[in-house]
Amino acid sequence: MEKSCSLLIHFDKGTPALANEIKEALEGNDVPAKIDAMKKAVMLLLNGETLPQLFITIIRYVLPSEDHTIQKLLLLYLEIIEKTDSKGRVLPEMILICQNLRNNLQHPNEYIRGVTLRFLCRLNEVDIIEPLIPSIMSNLEHRHPYVRRNAILAVMAVYKLPQGEQLLADAPEKIENVLTTEQDPSAKRNAFLMLFQCAQERAINYLLTHVDRVSDWGDLLQMVVLDLVRKVCRTNKGEKGKYIKIIISLLNAPSAAVVYECAGTLVSLSSAPTAVRAAANTYCQLLQSQSDNNVKLIVLDRLNELKSSHREIMVDMIMDVLRALSSPNLDIRRKTLDIVLELITPKNINEVVLTLKKEVMKTQSGELEKNGEYRQMLIQAIHSCAVKFPEVASTVVHLLMDFLGDSNVASAVDVVVFVREIIETNPKLRVSIVTRLLDTFYQIRAARVCSCALWIIGEYCQSLSEVESGIATIKQCLGDLPFYSASEEGEANDSSKKSQQINSITVSSRRPAVLADGTYATQSAASETAFSPPTVVQGSLTAGNLRSLLLTGDFFLGAVVACTLTKLILRLEEVQPSKVEVNKATTNALLIMVSMIQLGQSSALPHPIDNDSYDRMVLCVRLLCNTGNEVRKIWLNSCHESFVKMLSDKKMRETEEIKAKAQISHSQPDDLIDFYHLKSRRGMSQLELEDAVQDDLKRATGEFVKDETDANKLNRVLQLTGFSDPVYAEAFVTVHHYDIVLDVTVINRTKETLQNLCLELATMGDLKLVERPQNYTLAPESSKQIKANIKVSSTETGVIFGNIVYETSNVLDRMVVVLNDIHIDIMDYISPAVCSDAAFRTMWLEFEWENKVAVNTVIQDEKDFLDHIIKSTNMKCLTALSALEGECGFLAANLYAKSVFGEDALVNVSIEKQADSKLSGYIRIRSKTQGIALSLGDKITLKQKGGS
Repeated sequence: MEKSCSLLIHFDKGTPALANEIKEALEGNDVPAKIDAMKKAVMLLLNGETLPQLFITIIRYVLPSEDHTIQKLLLLYLEIIEKTDSKGRVLPEMILICQNLRNNLQHPNEYIRGVTLRFLCRLNEVDIIEPLIPSIMSNLEHRHPYVRRNAILAVMAVYKLPQGEQLLADAPEKIENVLTTEQDPSAKRNAFLMLFQCAQERAINYLLTHVDRVSDWGDLLQMVVLDLVRKVCRTNKGEKGKYIKIIISLLNAPSAAVVYECAGTLVSLSSAPTAVRAAANTYCQLLQSQSDNNVKLIVLDRLNELKSSHREIMVDMIMDVLRALSSPNLDIRRKTLDIVLELITPKNINEVVLTLKKEVMKTQSGELEKNGEYRQMLIQAIHSCAVKFPEVASTVVHLLMDFLGDSNVASAVDVVVFVREIIETNPKLRVSIVTRLLDTFYQIRAARVCSCALWIIGEYCQSLSEVESGIATIKQCLGDLPFYSASEEGEANDSSKKSQQINSITVSSRRPAVLADGTYATQSAASETAFSPPTVVQGSLTAGNLRSLLLTGDFFLGAVVACTLTKLILRLEEVQPSKVEVNKATTNALLIMVSMIQLGQSSALPHPIDNDSYDRMVLCVRLLCNTGNEVRKIWLNSCHESFVKMLSDKKMRETEEIKAKAQISHSQPDDLIDFYHLKSRRGMSQLELEDAVQDDLKRATGEFVKDETDANKLNRVLQLTGFSDPVYAEAFVTVHHYDIVLDVTVINRTKETLQNLCLELATMGDLKLVERPQNYTLAPESSKQIKANIKVSSTETGVIFGNIVYETSNVLDRMVVVLNDIHIDIMDYISPAVCSDAAFRTMWLEFEWENKVAVNTVIQDEKDFLDHIIKSTNMKCLTALSALEGECGFLAANLYAKSVFGEDALVNVSIEKQADSKLSGYIRIRSKTQGIALSLGDKITLKQKGGS
């Protein structure tokens, strides 16, 4: 029951107005009450009410009113109501309206004339418009520009009607005369728009006649000129040269909108380097001059498109693009860095890194609240630059190491990961990085950063001085031993008495106590005291970060400390000639490990040590007590080799992603190639010559993506009715981002004419029909193509269902053929995407919707099952191939995809091979919205058995 209207008004369905109340208000003399009643009438009509009893009341009491608001609401009312009967003939009562409209078109007030002319633009009934034509044309010469500009629009609307050319045969000529003499910018724009849409040759002649004055025209008219140029150049490419000159002249227009449209038009019409460079310059200027963040984001999107198709030109603009980092908006900064990172070359890398370093130093001021996030983005950008161009690492690595103790943990983690990769890929920097890391280690406050830094210390401290410094740094950051203080139950008692559970005893001894400043003291006790539980010793004021983290119960970090000390002791045995020093260091390391194990097993902390950390620490203790050559090789060599392999796999994945993004060009054997060298150059500008070269290159290399195969197209054809139905229907479904287009073929299989045949569709889910169904007449054994457009608003499996309704001459009742349901596949909306492991974990924690699907499949190999899931869900496996190698009976992998609506889909596959060779486990799906989690779960449940 929805109806179109030029004005949308909020409607409160809770308290609908009664028709007689509206009628009483309209019959009264109170103007505000009349206005309120008219608004209620319009709202009821828009929501499906007919209100036929109000028409005569409105004609009698509202039509004569001189109030402008009432007249505007009257025109809205007339726009909504039905003006024709079931056979398409104008209702007789509409004759009463015609006289009122004619009076309005001759009204002395300009506003009444203008709104009436605008109303006529939305009328399609020729019988109502025809008597008003003389009045419309007379308004073209009215003294007020508001009336003239609306009169031109009314003429254009009438001329576009099916019978418009008969009603206004001389309209283009009159409008052209108006355009020549008109001075008002809006009226002039409307006149040129009318010629553009209704008499294109006249618009082109006018444009070419006044080509030297285009830059002086108003911005509204210039925008229409650009629309005309785009249309003409696409239909007649041979005349592109003279129109491109017009576009280039408009690049210096004062209006930002015109300049933006010029740049877009230039790129769409020409691939010449001069044209692309001019467009890129224009975008960069808009990036600097416009303060609106939305405008900046749109311009960055255009620059990103240019980067994809004209990278060699955009490389020269990289510093201009970098100026957008001056904006405080994080989205703009992120998009700018994404563009820049794909434009870096050996020539500009030093300038780019220098700019990024300056931006990093600016974030230390702490003036903005999101400095931490911005710093993290900059660190990731510098990391990418250093990986691509290792020679710049030396200029940034020491600066970034100042941020290892950053309060923003994510930023500090990025820094330490960057340092870990650079220290391996740049052997010349290892000594300086290790020295700097040992000097700044005490500043680190995050456990994850400490763990990674300890691994670097254990792996890359090679010389004697480095190993000794590494051990000393760890000892200093752990502080004095022990980690906790337990009350002595009596030193005189033997061990058997200590093992007994007693609640109170009499002791006379001296025992340690911890003072307020963290130091130790002794106190005497010679009385009957209650047993005191153990207490954590925070250590002295110089105690370091590792101690603080350990005392919070982070025993994974304790295990990392134990492993690092073990590596350092093993390496010390190789570089230290003195066995005494080695034994002393080994003893200290063992003492530290045993103290950490005792802390974990004591009741001083609320949570005891976990089994994995305990096992690892015990392993380190045993290793230091009895070292074999094979074990030494594993700890000192194999770990490093695994890290090198991880980096090579990462580089290989990045290379594959770049290749996948690259557009594959195909050239057909019979494609035409024109050689511009053999063409006549007379009268051709430099831009036209460059354009000819680029067109020839495109034809030679075949810059187009291969079309969809016929087999894939046939897969999208769905049968909607049976072969025995009187009406056969099938649909070809095309999904393009936010739109679904159903191309339905309807065939009349009877010997009778089908009248008022209508394809009625309905949707379930986040789908919405755009157009109303129309009635058709279908001759015997003939067919009809019907298109239906559907809007999609989210990634959710939707269903389209409906029926075909028709009438025949023999049967009075309407016949109905029910259609098969059309299920819109979620796979049409999501595509494989890539994100870092840290980003995946962050999203996994944040997303609230989870769908857990149990593994139920006939596939017996873990990797085959994973490949099947990846293929079925159209997702990207983030887990490295090296991590999936080997036969252990277990497999865990992370998958990631992104929808066209910007939604993230996360999947974790965890499977185990049972004794009977069957696979068990779970597939967990997480997303921000419920729709994608449920739809993806249904898809996996359907596909996981290894079938279709």
